Amino acid sequence: MAAEKHHTEHVPEWKKDEIENIKELIRSHKVFGMVAIEGILATKIQKIRRDLKDVAVLKVSRNTLTERALNQLGESIPEMNKYLDKQTALVFTNESPFKLYKVLEQTKTPSPIKGGAIAPVDIIVQKGPTSFPPGPILGELQSAGIPAAIEAGKVAVRETKVVCKAGEAVPQKLATMLSKLEIYPLIVGLDLRAAYDDGTIYEPELLAIDESQYFSDIIRAAQNAFNLSVNTAYPTSATIGTLLAKAFAESKNLGVNAVVFDSGVMDALLAKAHVQMTSVASKAADKDANAVDDQLREVLGAAASSAAAAAKAPEKKEEVKEEEEEEEEDHSEEDGMAGLGALFG
Repeated sequence: MAAEKHHTEHVPEWKKDEIENIKELIRSHKVFGMVAIEGILATKIQKIRRDLKDVAVLKVSRNTLTERALNQLGESIPEMNKYLDKQTALVFTNESPFKLYKVLEQTKTPSPIKGGAIAPVDIIVQKGPTSFPPGPILGELQSAGIPAAIEAGKVAVRETKVVCKAGEAVPQKLATMLSKLEIYPLIVGLDLRAAYDDGTIYEPELLAIDESQYFSDIIRAAQNAFNLSVNTAYPTSATIGTLLAKAFAESKNLGVNAVVFDSGVMDALLAKAHVQMTSVASKAADKDANAVDDQLREVLGAAASSAAAAAKAPEKKEEVKEEEEEEEEDHSEEDGMAGLGALFG
């Protein structure tokens, strides 16, 4: 106890004030979180702080002082100490942890990478023209491992290439050329490690929700529940109107199909009868037309036969006339022979 008192007496006043300030911020806000700020320039942090002023409070402090403040608050808050690592800042808000995560994600922007830094992903240079005119830049690009050439009076990248793989250190020459080509491999911003809300600790995996997909899932679930209620005839305040409309339509269809003479279906029955009558009349007209066509074909056939017969008739008459002339000649010869016989007795 004496040793602890002796140690406390030698804690500078500004550290005590800093610890109390952290504790007060935790007490006065519904949610607080720990964010990584490693590699972020001070000017960037100041800009983020200004952008968050209406939503959250960002505080940068020493990890040791933050740890002491959390330990002094007790309960489950000290469990947040395991998220203290390297350069850490605290963020305080009265919004939900999900809203805090979304706001912090919006602070992230593309940033150039420095020489010697580890590439977080494969760095790819795409094929295509650049804005550089021919000059020393061509050799600089080639020496950095970027396939460049002169095309149409401009420096162009001849092919798409992975110039640095994820996990490799970026050479200084390549880092310089990437900046000139406006290729920014880093995404810089506040990276939430964990958020504390009323005894519960939320890690990023739980907070990273695709809102559009989540909204679509809710709509789909509501539609499925509605369809289930209607198909099983389970009445609710949301489905009773649809159920009544469905029952009315089904009863009307039954009345029409069963030809039930009721005031509610008479108009539909009359309309159905009219359609059927029109269909029968149309078929009858088609049948009559076909009969007329058949009769016309018979008349035309008979006329054609008569014409053919008429064409053959003169030939028969001529044959008859020739036969008559032959008979007359035969008779003349016979008469002549008879006359001679009479003379010479």
